Amino acid sequence: MTFIAQSRRGESAIPNTAEEILAAVRAMVPELRARSTEIERNRTLPADIVALMRGAGVFRMGFPKTFGGPELTSVEQTQVIETLAYGDISVGWCAMVGMDGGLYHLRESAVREMFPTLDLAAAGMLPPVGRADRVAGGYRLSGRWGFASGIAHADWVSAGALTYTDGEVDRTASGKPNWRIMMVRPSEVELVDNWHATGMSGTGSMDFEIDDVFVAEEHSFSLAEPTRSGPLSVPDAVMRKMAGVALGAARAALDHARDVARTKVNRLTGARWSDDYRVQFTLAICEMDFMSMRHAVYRSLEHRWTLLESGGTLDDFTPDERVATMLTRLNAMRSARSIVRRLYDLLATTSIYQSSPMDRWLRDLETMCQHVMGQDQIVQSAGAYLVGGEPCFPLALGIVD
Repeated sequence: MTFIAQSRRGESAIPNTAEEILAAVRAMVPELRARSTEIERNRTLPADIVALMRGAGVFRMGFPKTFGGPELTSVEQTQVIETLAYGDISVGWCAMVGMDGGLYHLRESAVREMFPTLDLAAAGMLPPVGRADRVAGGYRLSGRWGFASGIAHADWVSAGALTYTDGEVDRTASGKPNWRIMMVRPSEVELVDNWHATGMSGTGSMDFEIDDVFVAEEHSFSLAEPTRSGPLSVPDAVMRKMAGVALGAARAALDHARDVARTKVNRLTGARWSDDYRVQFTLAICEMDFMSMRHAVYRSLEHRWTLLESGGTLDDFTPDERVATMLTRLNAMRSARSIVRRLYDLLATTSIYQSSPMDRWLRDLETMCQHVMGQDQIVQSAGAYLVGGEPCFPLALGIVD
């Protein structure tokens, strides 16, 4: 169901500050916990859960105040997503993706036309795997894209493409192929129901195809051409809040394991788990890792925001500052997986049943770490930047040309 026709009347009831949105999503957590099995089984988010997310102001988080949005900082966005992921990882992930409409570099006139309400969800794939041929007033777009999380409930679909003129690929001033992101309506997209994954099933991250669809020039944008100023105008803004999903999942698993340890008794010996050295040690070392990774994520985001808010650009950052958020984000994803693996072992056979949340958390995190932002090429890109080499994935550094 699309909400594009919805007017701005009634939006006054939607939370529109960081405090209000965070309070609203905290109230959602018990419902998300109760629905996690259903979400995974259905391989997509239920319509009423999406409605709760809209009503909580989740999808409007990135919209500037000039459009009536809350314009949450990267820290605040991450906190909201962390809270949602604490309830259900797929919901947290779809929130992280769905709010990107407010961060896209669309012209003001396009935003006002395309988002008559700020509570519209985005989905799609930004890398340029499609083809957009220039025509009068815009482009003809074709291609197939993968891993479009939340596309079943999206109101706008983004599709990265290389642009062509008269059959020849366009080039930027540096000589690289020209990359633009096209925005299309869900009705112009053919979904490919192939999302049968190990974990994060509820994200509905299926493929989609577009066949020769017209996209108006105003409905396209480039990450290299910001249409706003401030910290959210920088190309890496869409990636910064991703760590919140991993943090929420790890915290949920830790709290679950601690609850078990407080009451569980060894059936053979009668000894309480709370008195067991192995249990105590495992929980404490996992907490140590969690505290360290969470502090690193938020400290990095705060530092980055402060530098950008003071008028700096990414080019003003030292190499260490430039790579900080990408490395702490990847570390959060991998550390969360490591924490859940250890807790899975601690709870032993109780973890192996599909009814166990520990089983789902492990599968979800294993799947999440296969995302490009959790892969070795991110580490390589950081290392290359530090020594003047060629990054495999420059977008993680905010390099788009």
